Amino acid sequence: MESPAAPVAQLTQQPTRRAPATRHYPGIFRFPAVRQLIRFTGVGVICTASSLALYALLRQWIDPQLANAAALIVTSVMNTALNRRLTFKITSSRKRAQDHLNGLILIAIALVITGGSLGVLHAVHPGATVGDELWTTTLSGFVATAVRFTLLRHWIFRRARHI
Repeated sequence: MESPAAPVAQLTQQPTRRAPATRHYPGIFRFPAVRQLIRFTGVGVICTASSLALYALLRQWIDPQLANAAALIVTSVMNTALNRRLTFKITSSRKRAQDHLNGLILIAIALVITGGSLGVLHAVHPGATVGDELWTTTLSGFVATAVRFTLLRHWIFRRARHI
């Protein structure tokens, strides 16, 4: 025989709430930095290819430093927009202008790194070819890229660091 308190207990008991469904990633992909680095690399490949093509095109008419600066500025604006959307999954327009203004600082840092490497190349080897310049800017671009990812993740897009 049921006690009269049993139905009352069933009525007052709160239903169990389920946590929102979250995506679980296997292995090393469970770390947000790894997923972001993979997406950042994809964006970087696109932007590097664009930058190298633009540099090679502009280099026919202007000197290496100006060609490098123009290529970096154009592709860095594209890079910031793509990383904002794809790498760090920021889709709102909130802080978009501020993110791009901060991205200008990253452009300046990249220009110092890659422009400095071109300066060193021409000081060491004054007869460097466009191919030598492309290799130099590519290798120094890897350093600039590491700096860029670190600053994007920990400064500009820190609000989305765990995505």
